[in-house]
Amino acid sequence: MLQRLRSFVFNLALYVTAIVIGLIATPALLMPRRAAVFVITNLSRLVLWLLKITTGTRYELRGIKPEGAILIAAKHQSMWDTIAFVALLNDPAMVLKAELLWIPYYGWFAKKAGMIAIDRGSGASAIRRLMAQGKVALAANRPIVIFPEGTRSAPGAAPDYKPGVAALYRQMGVPCVPAAVNSGLYWPRRRFLRKAGTIVLEFLPAIPAGLDRAGFMAELEKRTEEATTRLILEGRRELGEA
Repeated sequence: MLQRLRSFVFNLALYVTAIVIGLIATPALLMPRRAAVFVITNLSRLVLWLLKITTGTRYELRGIKPEGAILIAAKHQSMWDTIAFVALLNDPAMVLKAELLWIPYYGWFAKKAGMIAIDRGSGASAIRRLMAQGKVALAANRPIVIFPEGTRSAPGAAPDYKPGVAALYRQMGVPCVPAAVNSGLYWPRRRFLRKAGTIVLEFLPAIPAGLDRAGFMAELEKRTEEATTRLILEGRRELGEA
């Protein structure tokens, strides 16, 4: 019961804070891109802090945090993932679903900050747009973050990696850093409850540029899924669910 109350407090604080800061920071939408980056970065950091003090949900980073023009392919289990990458990386270009740009303030700031929005239903044109925006991001020395499965998956669900990540890897010609998480145990998708404990985000050794498509996809899935399985088991033990 106490954790449900703490989760309610966090969720209320999250939405109130986002609305208030969005309203106050509206002038940033008329300023250079860096102003919007400043707003969404610090809002994301504030959300992680609110999560810690209200629900006791902390985080731990493992591995070497990527910097500069590189591709990051991350497991996606929770809304936490999107917030954390914006908060913890230096000006990342997040690959988002185009419909997220329709959300007032969030979408406006995401677009202004130079996030990469794609319409997954538009087929080849979506891939072309992804490539074009990816080149712009890398030219600005920004890391690109993509969720290869395209949507959140529950911890332990069978993987379903989409072709967009391979297209980016091949066309951009940069190394790819796989990233594993166990965030879905603590901030479950489509659920109200936030669980106390430590979310782990682990950056794995980079896959070098130049592999063929099949080789890259096999290596990415193998590394990411093995690490994710390990982190899920670790998290379940912490939560007393193993």
